[in-house]
Amino acid sequence: MTDSTGRRVTANLALTLDGRYNGPGGPGDFAAFAPYVTTDVARDHMTRIWESATTAVLGRLNAEGFMGYWPSVAEDENADPRDRGYAKWLVDTEKVVLSTTLAEAPWERTRVVNAPAADVVAALKATGEGDILVNSSPSLIKPLLSADLVDRLYLMIFPEIAGGGQRLFDDGLPATTWTLTHQETGALGEIAMVYDRAR
Repeated sequence: MTDSTGRRVTANLALTLDGRYNGPGGPGDFAAFAPYVTTDVARDHMTRIWESATTAVLGRLNAEGFMGYWPSVAEDENADPRDRGYAKWLVDTEKVVLSTTLAEAPWERTRVVNAPAADVVAALKATGEGDILVNSSPSLIKPLLSADLVDRLYLMIFPEIAGGGQRLFDDGLPATTWTLTHQETGALGEIAMVYDRAR
């Protein structure tokens, strides 16, 4: 589903071997992810996700977490240059935060929208240019997959079985076909993959 602007909808998420984006401890349980997020493969993958993106779409919880952390990294001269690159992009780029509770955005270059993810992304696709990155927000990625609006998936797979937690790929998604366009494996067994929707 490519509109006249040709904007791609991309989504990134890290998953365990058993398909979880958090552990059994709930939304904040990232114990299985911690050993891998600072590897070269993970950092190079993080650079890949934002290089062609001009809009970041976030859920409220992720926006609060990201904007509480990344702006200081953007100013930290001792931070890994890949971390600083992502941080500066996130601070400077257009951000759309989907929320039913925020009345106004507490961050610069951000607007808050209270509407279904599919409607918001369809509207973004109709104007502007550059990729629309649904940035590590499974609550938005799931309905976009259901509506077949995701054009590219950036996935990091970590070699851990969480044994509990929430899954990205729930039953009931439409059957779709994807093409592997990039794959890289790190020394710890972490795998970065880029899949493009075959349309």
